[in-house]
Amino acid sequence: MIYVTCKENSILELANQFNITSSSLRACNQNFEFNNIIKPDQCLEIPEALASILCPENYTYEKMVDDILVLKSRFPFLQVSLIGQSVLGKAIPVIKLGNGTSKIFCNGSHHAREWITTPLLMKFIESYSLSFVSGNPLYSYSISDIFSNCTIWVAPMVNPDGVNLAIKGLSEDNSFYFDLFKLNNSNQDFSTWKANINGVDINRNYDAGWDEYKSLESSLAISGPCSAGYAGLFPESEPETQAMVNYTRSINPHLVLAFHAQGEEIYWDYNGMKANKSFQLANDLSKASGYTLTSPDEPGTLYAGYKDWFIKEFNSPGFTIEVGKETTPVPISQFEDIVEKNSKIILKATTLI
Repeated sequence: MIYVTCKENSILELANQFNITSSSLRACNQNFEFNNIIKPDQCLEIPEALASILCPENYTYEKMVDDILVLKSRFPFLQVSLIGQSVLGKAIPVIKLGNGTSKIFCNGSHHAREWITTPLLMKFIESYSLSFVSGNPLYSYSISDIFSNCTIWVAPMVNPDGVNLAIKGLSEDNSFYFDLFKLNNSNQDFSTWKANINGVDINRNYDAGWDEYKSLESSLAISGPCSAGYAGLFPESEPETQAMVNYTRSINPHLVLAFHAQGEEIYWDYNGMKANKSFQLANDLSKASGYTLTSPDEPGTLYAGYKDWFIKEFNSPGFTIEVGKETTPVPISQFEDIVEKNSKIILKATTLI
């Protein structure tokens, strides 16, 4: 909210008045020149230290956009940018937390039916922001310290067209209606759809063993666009993949976390190309969450994923985090447990680089 000072205040007095930290007050007003005393008639942004429940039920692209606007209005220190568009023209947002020199990039919902990873990341952003504002630790971590030492970028929904298709189903005004209906075997239930609207599996569209994966498609009974597994006509053929590749290069992170579902597992290497200290870091993330360390062992999971591309391109640690268990889509009943375990993964990662 906007607050106009009516008398002289110290930064600490004003922060105490609104039950927030002085560091969060500064972060919300980075263009304001703070002195020891804030004079009357100064216009300041005050973050709102109130929790809101981000319901994961049917978490569509529109719900995410609305929640980003709410979080940005409550926590002005959050920085939101758009990194590209989906096939259907939906903007792909990224939220930036903190301003430290260590850099982490988190992303979710590469796969449409794994959309629970989006509210997971949105809930993390809210909890992080509330902790920063209040000064209270989050799972024993000082968010004020993390804010100063580490920059975290979050792309909550890489595949917005696919997510909406998996949740809402196929509407007749969709320009891909007949193609999608055919690709889904004339079935109106798209809840298990993984691909984007073109029928390309975004997490098999990266330039990391793409040719090797492509040679396996026939053995996987994949002959063209479909609900899952089709790698596209060439690496980075999809606008969603292009957006992720270009943005990752622009921020040059030290570590990436790609959230998927299911299995409660952490994948940490690519084709034997282990980045420095990757196993040690993965082991630390495993201890923080209780998730099992593993390597892909099926031909269809060995190549062309985002984590694979990052390790190959940057020779830096990249991890695929498989949240939840049982079935996909992951039952909503697991959401609170998923939020806690994976928030601990992100927070632990900030201490490892």
